[in-house]
Amino acid sequence: MPRPLSSKVALVAGATRGAGRGIARALGEAGATVYCTGRSTRARLAGSRPETIDETAELVTAAGGHGIAVRVDHTVPHEVAALVARIEREQSRLDVLVNDVWGGDELTQFGTPFWELSLEQGRTMLERAVFSHIVTARHATPLLVASGGGLIVEITDGDNFQYRGNLFYDLVKTSVIRLAFAYARELRRKGVTAVAVTPGFLRSEAMLDRFGVTEATWRDAGQQDPNFLASETPLFVGRAIAALAADPEVHRKNGRVLASWTLSDEYDFTDADGARPHWGRHFEQAYGKDIVKSCDQGFYEYWQGGVMDTLFGEWP
Repeated sequence: MPRPLSSKVALVAGATRGAGRGIARALGEAGATVYCTGRSTRARLAGSRPETIDETAELVTAAGGHGIAVRVDHTVPHEVAALVARIEREQSRLDVLVNDVWGGDELTQFGTPFWELSLEQGRTMLERAVFSHIVTARHATPLLVASGGGLIVEITDGDNFQYRGNLFYDLVKTSVIRLAFAYARELRRKGVTAVAVTPGFLRSEAMLDRFGVTEATWRDAGQQDPNFLASETPLFVGRAIAALAADPEVHRKNGRVLASWTLSDEYDFTDADGARPHWGRHFEQAYGKDIVKSCDQGFYEYWQGGVMDTLFGEWP
């Protein structure tokens, strides 16, 4: 298959499992060298799940790229700085940064009002899934700029501004969209594009376990939740990001939040099994039109202009 990213170097922060693993694998399919980072290795697991960054790196290489596993805690600035220094030393460039560090599944209590939530768990979620993204972008962006431009992707949940069912979860997923917008504003003259990307109903390892199915039998879970029949593998959102990274006109999407299913319509890629899941269309058919209002051009116009652009339009 074509390898449009064969000369490119990517860093997927949070590549251990789920969307991060699918993204790393898809970038490998496109020929990229992919640094796969996270805290779980074969020698040292972090948390209760068995997936490791070593396995992810092997999947990248098997797909046609070059996978490199590096254990990094992205909440620790000096570890991230050392990682970026290593990438610069070994590759002399960085073209794609994907911020997918999450680690909040076990901390999210849906259905619990904010005044009853654990503040300590909430602080941990914000540190893991927002602060770590800022730390990583802070250290990686100078190398992206020095490499002549590139792409920053923030992984979120949903391409809308609606409430997401838990105060801290909502803060995390809307904050990373805002990060993409802020990056885009400050990098608009540097040749680096920043976007947020959401998958649909993600058929991750953890979700398969929750339903008691495997990737081979996943359709059986439709008896428990019919929505699961419209789910997508992590590779689907990965192929969305690989398509963005290969698009010479990707700068036209700077500062936007994009969805795997609409990017599939645009770039004509499929999921691992050749299907084209479309979470947006499924949700409309199941629950009604206009229930979810995706961010559109009218919405983005409220983000632009204002005091900073008026008084300090040349900064930076």
